[in-house]
This record gives sequence, structure tokens and C-alpha cells, in this order.
Amino acid sequence: MNSLKDWPEPIVRVQSLSDSALPLVPDRYIKPPPERPSLNSVPSDVNIPLIDLADIFAGESSTLQPQTTILSQVSEACREWGFFQVVNHGVSPELMDRAREVWREFFHLPMELKQFYANSPGTYEGYGSRLGVEKGAILDWSDYYFLHYLPTSLKDHNKWPSLPPSLREVIDEYSGQLVKLCGVLMKVLSINLGLEEEYLQNAFGGTNIGACLRVNFYPKCPQPDLTLGLSSHSDPGGMTLLLPDEHVSGLQVRRNNNWITVKPARHAFIVNIGDQIQVLSN
Repeated sequence: MNSLKDWPEPIVRVQSLSDSALPLVPDRYIKPPPERPSLNSVPSDVNIPLIDLADIFAGESSTLQPQTTILSQVSEACREWGFFQVVNHGVSPELMDRAREVWREFFHLPMELKQFYANSPGTYEGYGSRLGVEKGAILDWSDYYFLHYLPTSLKDHNKWPSLPPSLREVIDEYSGQLVKLCGVLMKVLSINLGLEEEYLQNAFGGTNIGACLRVNFYPKCPQPDLTLGLSSHSDPGGMTLLLPDEHVSGLQVRRNNNWITVKPARHAFIVNIGDQIQVLSN
């Protein structure tokens, strides 16, 4: 699967740069001043909304029956922020911890084992360190792993790491649970828009929906004030569920021209409404 030769420039793993104990960030990673990390005056207690989904189902019915409170909380969060956190979301906390840990183990494997899964600019599936093929582009201070889960026609376990040994099984279970959670959230969004609860799910393909997973690894940086782990962007898909590192805050969201650092709740997912749902919902 090694596809390093397909890139227009040699691929340098950020983790290797970090491990070499460089005293300075290489020029390729230094952002222009307007794009550097933002430490503004937003009060530290400001955070994206936190929504408890514990009571979202009533009885044994397969029909979604969310409380009015949950509907209004999700609606306000989507309109005012485009981001919110969810707890008691139906995904096992133990599974969340295992998913985070198997990827941590993968990124700490010897480089030669990880390089076997090096990706190409054709699909980006696999182990990567950059997006885009522009020569001389300013790069982000991160490595990543990208893979497809759905549709099944794109799912190829041979492109999933075989080490650590439990990774494929854990990520299969984890991805399946997140697809279910996304289905529930899309029903809530559909109801809030005054539509049939399956409307958004059907708009994204019904049972043939697409789902992918990206794992970002941010190595220690000697000059974190000059670069970014991931440049500012909006997510092009329908919805992103983010499982954050519980020990290191890094994600910022933009609201009212201010960048606000998200403070993750324990065993919460951060929900990001993507470009496609923004367009579909007008």
C-alpha cells in the first residue's frame, strides 16, 4: 500500500521531526501571522453547548420521540454555533476509550511499520502527513490516518492497520456505533426542520450512506505559537463526530469573529454540522 512516490514532494512525518528534538519549527510549517494560533480575550468559561441525550428514546418504540427540551437545545446549538457536545449518547464509554487507545498505540509503532500504510493523493486513505499536492505549500503540524467505513463498496480492511492486533475489531465496532448515533442526530435535525424524521438520512443515501474516519495525531511542537495542528476550515460532509483527547485542549470554533477553545466533557462527542447539512437546511 506504500504510496509515498505518488506525492510531488518527499513526505516528512511530523512525528519524526518532533522526535528529532528540533529546536525550531521548519519554515514549511510556519503559518502567516494572521493564521497563527489565536489566544483572544473570550472568557475561559465560554464553551459550546452540552446536550444530554439520555431521554431521547421513549419506551421500546423504534420511532424517535425526543423531549421538546432536547429538540430546542439541538436547534439552538445548530443555529447559533454549528457545534455542540453530546453525552449519554448510546456509545459505550469503554469503547470510546479503547478506540482512542488503539490509535495512540498505532502512532507510537516503529515508523517502518506505519509506512507500510502510507497514503497517496488519489484517495488519502491510509497513513498521511499532508493534504493537497501544491509544491511549497505551508503544511500543518500533524500526521493522520484516514479510512472508509461506508459504503461497504469502499470499505477495505487491507487498508486498515493490522497493528495493534485489536485495532480492526475495535474500530469496526466503534464506527458502527457512531453511524447509529449520526442516524439519531439526523432524525432530530429533520424533526427540527419540520420534515419527516428520515428526510436527512434519505438525502444522504438512506442505507447506502457514506461514513469515513480520520484520526489526527499532533506531535509535540517546539514553537506552537507559529503553527497549527490543523488549519482553520469547515467540514465538507454532512456531520462530524469528534472524539477529543481528554487531556489536551486544542479544538477552537469560530463564533462572532472570536476563536473559542472547546472544553470537552468526559466521554462526550463533539458534533460539527457540516457544509452539506448547512446547504440542505438552508
